[in-house]
Amino acid sequence: MTESLTDRTGTRVAVGVEIADPVSAYTITVDDGPVAGRAEFVDLPDADRERIVFHTEVDQDFSGRGLAKILLEEALADSIRRGLTIVPVCPLFGRHLARHGEEFVAAGGAFREPTRADLSAVTLAVRHRP
Repeated sequence: MTESLTDRTGTRVAVGVEIADPVSAYTITVDDGPVAGRAEFVDLPDADRERIVFHTEVDQDFSGRGLAKILLEEALADSIRRGLTIVPVCPLFGRHLARHGEEFVAAGGAFREPTRADLSAVTLAVRHRP
């Protein structure tokens, strides 16, 4: 999904996407290693091209390298390419869009505030995770 990205240390990283049912994720690897971080999301079948991003986590061994920011930026760029509306339940995504939402929309992105129904959908999806 990505080309030639590097973290704050200058090490090569790659962002991919794992599509699963019910919870999918953007993933980040460092220098062709194992997955070092995930930004989990749910795509609801009855929603109109909306992606609920609800949890982002980076392994402590990789903290301070900017991996969460790279995951966030790549996820948002992917949503623009796919014409998806982001629903930021994840605090990281929520804070970013609160600060930079106008820039995201100007670049072709779309987002909306989460509702109770979105939170319920995430809870249900996480409970039914294999």
